[in-house]
Amino acid sequence: MKRAYVNVWFLIGGLCILCSTIFAQQSAPRVVVRAGHLLDTKSGKTLVNQAIVIEGGKIVSVGPIAEVKTAAGDQIIELPQATVLPGLIDAHTHLDEGPENHGYPGLAVSVPRHALIGARNARATLEAGFTTIRNVGADGFSDVALRDAINAGEIPGPRMLVSGPALSITGGHCDNNLLPFEYHATGDGVADGIAAVQHKVRENIKYGADLIKVCATGGVLSQGDDPQASQYTLEEMRAIVADAHRLGRRVAAHAHGAQGILWASEAGVDSVEHGSYIDDAGIAEMKKNGTYLVPTLYVAEWVVDNAERMHLTANMLSKAREVLPIARKNIARAFAGGVKVAFGTDAGVYPHGMNAHEFAVMVKVGLSPLQAIQAATVNAADLVGWSGKVGALEAGKWADIVAVDSDPLQDVTTLERVKFVMKGGVVVKNEYGK
Repeated sequence: MKRAYVNVWFLIGGLCILCSTIFAQQSAPRVVVRAGHLLDTKSGKTLVNQAIVIEGGKIVSVGPIAEVKTAAGDQIIELPQATVLPGLIDAHTHLDEGPENHGYPGLAVSVPRHALIGARNARATLEAGFTTIRNVGADGFSDVALRDAINAGEIPGPRMLVSGPALSITGGHCDNNLLPFEYHATGDGVADGIAAVQHKVRENIKYGADLIKVCATGGVLSQGDDPQASQYTLEEMRAIVADAHRLGRRVAAHAHGAQGILWASEAGVDSVEHGSYIDDAGIAEMKKNGTYLVPTLYVAEWVVDNAERMHLTANMLSKAREVLPIARKNIARAFAGGVKVAFGTDAGVYPHGMNAHEFAVMVKVGLSPLQAIQAATVNAADLVGWSGKVGALEAGKWADIVAVDSDPLQDVTTLERVKFVMKGGVVVKNEYGK
């Protein structure tokens, strides 16, 4: 009798859950977004008078408004004068950072404080129209905590793929080089030698990393290292990539110097970040291997103009003035050479929410407005492994949608002034009204 009694309650509980699920599905309204203009990011064509039908947070259909019949209870969103396009993707951010967290003041910021800074920046990023981001480098796995809080619906923010601590050699760009020997300060991602880097990759995955970030060369906003110097050996990077790929994680390589770019692509990384000193050999290698370039161009002018606000050391400022302007010339050659490009900003070096300023610089350096937009949609979706989920307004994809006042193919800076944002069928921002 006791066993039968328990089974009855299990049956009742199961029926309650089933009924609740059915009720929730039935009560959630169908959403229909009616847009005056819709940019097809794959074809580059702008379609007029299009309706996007959304159910359960995903796009069900996209087609002419005249062919979509609405029903009582549908949520209708009218955007007759706007141009809509997929939610934008930033493949290189640091949500847990801000401009004031660099140099010596950054030593006073705890891991919990980084997570709280990230919560603020997540909202700003989402409201700017970036519904998906990669966070590439965060000590203490503060980015994992932030991602999980967003996924749980506890705070607003974009969809996140996170790396946790970036891998670095001792004394490299992603180590802590600001304190003297007696403090024995070491970055969370420091690992030297093949066995150590294999362990670090596995440890990062254990604690929640969606991808692996590796510092293949020195950097700019770090003390004492050389941006042109390779950090990891080719053998170490091959070991990192082999373990990451075997365990289902992609690899992003911070790389300014030409040799480090070449070795990173040879090792099989999925993307090279920055690419400041890329040369013809690196361009050829990246094209051969299908390696994405994630240039972060707008940051150059912002850093030099705001060095005092950022509390940069003399060494950091000197490197910024030398490296960042050079990048535009070399990146222009990479663009012209046909390297695959995905959009990334390094937001966190400058204020979050300004991410779209990158588009105008990409166009100035050689991409067409459509190519720059594709870098932040279909290309970035491919890079992060989410082509079936984001990057285009198509049936089956998440209903991540942004809208702007004018045609971004004619004026790409209109993307700096996003007026409407939807993530997963839920309106986050609507300056057009209902």
